[in-house]
Amino acid sequence: MAALKKLPHHTFFANRMLRNILAASGIIFFSLGIGIWGYCYFFNLSVVDGFYNASMILTGMGPIDAAPSAAAKLFAGFYAIYSGVAFLTSVAVILGPVVHRFLHQFRLDIEE
Repeated sequence: MAALKKLPHHTFFANRMLRNILAASGIIFFSLGIGIWGYCYFFNLSVVDGFYNASMILTGMGPIDAAPSAAAKLFAGFYAIYSGVAFLTSVAVILGPVVHRFLHQFRLDIEE
């Protein structure tokens, strides 16, 4: 029978969580940047209005301003699809260490 491994120390877990939160924040800020640029370019909005629209789409709330052209509608559609994937990916990146630690603990409890 293999020797049981102990759970990593809490500081190791905290460092992993911090790294993953920073990575997820990078995904979110990159996605917001794409959205802000697109809303400013295709919708002729200010940066603040572009941020408002991009953040609403990114979190799944829906668009604020109506699309003035076909290009704006295409951008909004593709950005909405991308945003759904990016948001779920960032949540998975944050929750990854939590689920891993839970499963690791569960395995240790079964073997004992």
